[in-house]
Amino acid sequence: MNSPFRYAGGKFYARKLLCEHIPEHSIYIEPLAGGASIFFAKVKADVNWLNDTDRELINCLEVIRDNPKELINRLDGVEASKERHYYFKNEFRASDDIGKAVRWYYLNRTSYSGIMNMQNCYWGYGDKYSMRPENWPRNISRTSRKLRDVKLTALDFEEVIKEAEEGSFLFIDPPYFNADQDKFYTYSFTREDHSRLCRILYQKRDSLKFLLTYDNNQETLDMYKWADVVLEKEWNYTINRTDDQKNGTKRKGSRYKGRELFIMNYNSEMTVNKQLYLFDKSS
Repeated sequence: MNSPFRYAGGKFYARKLLCEHIPEHSIYIEPLAGGASIFFAKVKADVNWLNDTDRELINCLEVIRDNPKELINRLDGVEASKERHYYFKNEFRASDDIGKAVRWYYLNRTSYSGIMNMQNCYWGYGDKYSMRPENWPRNISRTSRKLRDVKLTALDFEEVIKEAEEGSFLFIDPPYFNADQDKFYTYSFTREDHSRLCRILYQKRDSLKFLLTYDNNQETLDMYKWADVVLEKEWNYTINRTDDQKNGTKRKGSRYKGRELFIMNYNSEMTVNKQLYLFDKSS
């Protein structure tokens, strides 16, 4: 299944490529989950842990996991409109965690590219390509089933990696090293955070397996020259815009090419039974 969220920088379009390089594992962890596209794309492990420093995102996942019917009921009858988007962004005040999840989910599903940094959280819904509100209940329900028994936390990534049980597999998707990320994310990732991530992964290289994605640049290559495998990968993706964002034209979504590094501390050619890690048709 797909991630329940729209998420800037998410790995929706690269998920098939990434799943091909995932080794066998029984413990799966995402220390920087974001939209968690890979968790939702692959078959669940015996133990699963999703973490992100964005407490509002994690709260929404917790409410979807534990109280899906209440979230669905509170979203019932809510239309996707600019006026409603403005209301949830600027005027709505939540009185409980479910109310916070209502606001977060609504804004995420109706904002351009799912950008949740309020300074750049703009109306970006279009009936032709966005998930319509009448389909939100089904999205929430199936997401709740996938999240059953999944550990959800809002910790610093280093704490998660340090606590990871020996033999765990980690998929790690930090913000790009060279990116104007302050526009997209509620919590930015500093140069020191990139260095901390590299240091803790080096320390844990013999007890954990990880697949790390990064923008392709020399600084990243220098930082991870100790890794076993560094692959250059590319894929096609499309960005759609609402009619008013296209100034009334009928242009189709613009096509782009994603290019990144896949960094691993194991030989991905040794992956056994790759079919196991393709899409879970039962979800």
